[in-house]
Amino acid sequence: MSFANANISDIMATTIESRTRKIADNVTNNNAILKRMSTKGRIKNFSGGYKILQELSFAENSNAGWYSGYDLLPVGVSDVISAAEFNIKQAAVPVIISGLEQLQNAGREQMIDLMESRLSVAESTIANLITGGLYSDGTGAGGKAIDGLQAALPIDPTAAPYGGIDGATFTFWQNQVKDSANTTTLQADWNELWANLVRGQDRPDLIMVDSLAWQAYVASLQAQQRFSNTNMADAGFNSIKFMDADVVLDGGIYNGSLGSGAPATTAFFLNTDYLHYRPHSARNMVPLSPNRRYATNQDAEVQIIAWAGNLTCSGRMFQGRWDGAA
Repeated sequence: MSFANANISDIMATTIESRTRKIADNVTNNNAILKRMSTKGRIKNFSGGYKILQELSFAENSNAGWYSGYDLLPVGVSDVISAAEFNIKQAAVPVIISGLEQLQNAGREQMIDLMESRLSVAESTIANLITGGLYSDGTGAGGKAIDGLQAALPIDPTAAPYGGIDGATFTFWQNQVKDSANTTTLQADWNELWANLVRGQDRPDLIMVDSLAWQAYVASLQAQQRFSNTNMADAGFNSIKFMDADVVLDGGIYNGSLGSGAPATTAFFLNTDYLHYRPHSARNMVPLSPNRRYATNQDAEVQIIAWAGNLTCSGRMFQGRWDGAA
């Protein structure tokens, strides 16, 4: 009789595999930005390629115009479609079982229970990693982090190319920014920023704020002006309204300490019609390998939950950033 479970690798891999969809969904549901993009169909897998291409329209069709009777109509080629290019970023979290734990949990049910508890920790860990990455500028971990909102919506949109397009050269690729000396002018600042982001029915639908910006905004409201969104509340996010956009606090706790992944005293005015979460179809919270992985100098075995993809944007001009600490 064998005390250690000889099929531990199979149990680990199949348990992770069976939870792949659940883990991916939990990551999506863990963050208001991803939740909103999910409801709008802005989460789209990609299947390969050197980079992630995000198609975008950067100009109007120059052939459009008025005519009368037998006027000749222009039919020249009008180059209006391009694509931003984003690097494929990768993330992983290991699930480890020691040799002693294999001996102590020799029964299949015991091992599955152990796997479930380890996977629950791994789920929340990678969910928090990606949630924090959504706010990154893409330079974290030596440039391996997601190109998050600080990359898409920097304070200076002309400082560096984003998605391979230089905002200093192409004005359509500049996000809107409103700097403030402090939070006392928040209402006027937000009104101005909002107006700069509206084009017909295109307008922000989600405003993500850190704790300080949230407190400043709530303090600026009269009691009768506080409107909540039951849809966001049903999804587990506490929100109030600015115009018709949801203002969502992105947590007072992040990575075990106070604060969130969002930069301090900052509000991101997002038009999620032009934001996209692009995981790889073959690497969206899946076991990295079904084979056994042994530590070379430890009595332990590991399976790795892996993810690859990035956050992309197809309309940078429709995104805005308010900085109340400038």
